Amino acid sequence: MASFERILWIVLDSVGIGELPDAADYGDAGRDTLGHIASARPLALPNLVRLGLGNIRPLDHLPPADLPLAAHGKAATRSPGKDTTTGHWEMAGIWLEHAFPVYPHGFPREIMEPFERAIGRGTLGNKPASGTEILKELGEEHVRTGRPIVYTSGDSVFQVAAHEKVIPVAELYHMSEIARSILTGPHEVGRVIARPFLGDRADNFHRTERRHDYAVPPPRPMLLDVLGERGVPVVGIGKIFDIYDGRGVPESVRTRNNADAMGKIDAALETHRSGLIFANLVDFDMLYGHRKDVEGFARSLEEFDAMLGPLMARLRAGDLLALTADHGCDPDPRFPSTDHSREYVPLLAYSPGREAGAALGTRATQADFGQTVAENFGGRIPHGTSFLSNLLGR
Repeated sequence: MASFERILWIVLDSVGIGELPDAADYGDAGRDTLGHIASARPLALPNLVRLGLGNIRPLDHLPPADLPLAAHGKAATRSPGKDTTTGHWEMAGIWLEHAFPVYPHGFPREIMEPFERAIGRGTLGNKPASGTEILKELGEEHVRTGRPIVYTSGDSVFQVAAHEKVIPVAELYHMSEIARSILTGPHEVGRVIARPFLGDRADNFHRTERRHDYAVPPPRPMLLDVLGERGVPVVGIGKIFDIYDGRGVPESVRTRNNADAMGKIDAALETHRSGLIFANLVDFDMLYGHRKDVEGFARSLEEFDAMLGPLMARLRAGDLLALTADHGCDPDPRFPSTDHSREYVPLLAYSPGREAGAALGTRATQADFGQTVAENFGGRIPHGTSFLSNLLGR
């Protein structure tokens, strides 16, 4: 019998909580996503404060709770890198020896030339960019020329954007499959992403929901393999399915934004009485971190906190709610980089009716919570130290 019948794991994408000891090796000395947002202005995060966010480390205007409701701590990323795939894979028990490649100056000729030959046309862009901004910049030229837009980000990604009425979605998918076949060896990026969009001019181009990711399959075994072998139900919400290349995620739902994701979580709680509900909330990263929008990031945290209260009230005895992150993305304008930041990630684990306010300290790897989930359901993953006994008050 599982100690917790149902686990709800929500990843707050890019909500880091301070630089890792090796941050300077990544150009990230001093970066601190939560710390800098909290110092920019008072944050109204009453539910996160009740859980123990301010008990993890000092944060301006976010005091420690006298009796935090959640077990609380922070975790390092043991693997090299600071991207979505690295963080999520480590959560599942995978330690990388080498970071996925990133391309801060665009992709080299040995990638772009065979890609353009294979698709039979030239490309636009080939640089790091915000997905919405590059459509404003190059969308009209794309419509005029028929050339797809290629761009990357702080993640290890090769993204191909095309207007659905210029390059049909099926053809865009085929182009992305070609890119995936080319991006091997030292250029094996974590994900190739097809980004279809619509609109008739620069100020109303918008990405559609027909995005498709082509991920590198994660090594075996990892957490979702272990849960699948044990018959544990798993539902992925947001980009979880894509990050793990669909493996071990038999049921998945797409989301448009954080509010939609929270609505999908509510629906999953109605239909899934046991197992793992695994969600990623991407707005923090996609809309605010990369765009250096401190105020937008702050508002988004407050909006999440307002939705968190009703969610906590819906949990029942036997549930465990875990809030973590995958990396940082410090929006502080004093740091010119728009990339992710090499940071600790927060960890809050709450179960109604349990004395779960244990201090978990600084965990050596994000895999520790994955190991906790595995142990809860009677399994084990290759890396990480479970703290299930701490959650059970033993």
